[in-house]
Amino acid sequence: MTTRERLAAYFPAFALEVRTPRLTLRFPDDDDLLALTEVATRGVHEPGQMPFTTPWTLVPSPFMERNTLQFFWQQRLTLQGDTPHLTFVTVVDGEVVGTQALMTHGWTGTRTIETGSWLGLEHQGKGIGKEMRLAALHLAFDGFGAERAITDAYADNPKSVGVTESLGYRPNGTELAPRRGVPAEVVRYVMDRSDFDAIRRDDVEIVGADAVVETFGTERDPAAEPGS
Repeated sequence: MTTRERLAAYFPAFALEVRTPRLTLRFPDDDDLLALTEVATRGVHEPGQMPFTTPWTLVPSPFMERNTLQFFWQQRLTLQGDTPHLTFVTVVDGEVVGTQALMTHGWTGTRTIETGSWLGLEHQGKGIGKEMRLAALHLAFDGFGAERAITDAYADNPKSVGVTESLGYRPNGTELAPRRGVPAEVVRYVMDRSDFDAIRRDDVEIVGADAVVETFGTERDPAAEPGS
């Protein structure tokens, strides 16, 4: 039995995958996270651009690599709460090329999923970003039973906005958000289940979703806490 399989027995996310003919989203083990960090060091966006609220890509090595690993390790702690943050690696032909996230705030009462992602610069412009977002939407609606998906991007990030609009999201207003200390316009989008029904495909396979969604909104038994 592999380490991943042993972990999945206690932590079901390690068995979670979404597969399309072109790529796989899987919950990352540490080997995946090391590979993802190496993708980030080679570049995620063009110089002079900043698609992220937190400019993590500008942090010098080795702090950027450490911060990236720590960020993903922290996400593992959220999955038993009501605000789970699921992060996946995107794998194409056996190679980690980026990451796709599904986040929710108050899952029990809202059944709303927010998506976020980034893709190594060397892998952009090949349709991978759209395919991995579609895979995430299949997991959200068909795997987890979401009723709504939301996403946003800075208005001057045409790649992200293009993926969103090509998948049939509806505009959902704008707002100003800080970016490196300066207000920048953010465009918001929404997709309801009926919108997703129009783009659903029959060649997307989801593995292990039921066991994961059952952990959302659960609590640890205080009596079983280590050291208690």
